[in-house]
Amino acid sequence: MEATILIVEDEPSIRQLLHTALSREGMRVLEAANTSLADAHIANGLPSLVLLDWMMPGESGISYVRRLRRDDLTRELTVILLTARDGEADVINGLDAGADDYITKPFSPRELVSRVKAHLRRSEGFGIEQSLQVGPLALDPQSYTVQMNGRNLQIKGSEFRLLKFMMEHPDRVYSRAQLLDHVWGRNAFLEERTVDVHILRLRKLLKPSGADKLVKTIRGAGYKLSADDGSS
Repeated sequence: MEATILIVEDEPSIRQLLHTALSREGMRVLEAANTSLADAHIANGLPSLVLLDWMMPGESGISYVRRLRRDDLTRELTVILLTARDGEADVINGLDAGADDYITKPFSPRELVSRVKAHLRRSEGFGIEQSLQVGPLALDPQSYTVQMNGRNLQIKGSEFRLLKFMMEHPDRVYSRAQLLDHVWGRNAFLEERTVDVHILRLRKLLKPSGADKLVKTIRGAGYKLSADDGSS
């Protein structure tokens, strides 16, 4: 799966430099000149990693990374700060704010790409999504297949994405609004009851194998996927 890198940088020349270097490595690159535009990109789908300039007009990179860490949707998003401020106190402030790494300007594009690759390998296997297993239910994102006790199940589209997300976070309860954000994106103008419809469809697809029992309804809270016995 192609890695997506979001560059948040107000200098067009630096954005172009980064875009060229990352694209050559087969990565999909998005650009934003400020944090408002970055929010719009993220609302359409989480990137694999964010390259974030510290000093920008409007909201600073430090303020933005703090905001990302407060949001459940972006809390685990990998962020690398880019800045000309290289004092020890600056580095500490950047990392304490929630950045995963810190690269000072001017920087070598080759070094930056190497750092990006290293973080992608740690966070998502550099675009290689691992097979998921919850009890007897298995999902392979690479081959786009779902199996229950070795039996292939025909699950595609939105139901596949929904199941994949829930299998990535087993035993965790998500509200309808959270599932909408994570699976369909914040710019998907859908009603929360849409989630109920997709859960119903997913259960119907899983039912012939008995895997529908893994999808639990938590009254007043939302849904979770769990191999544990319990009410559903």
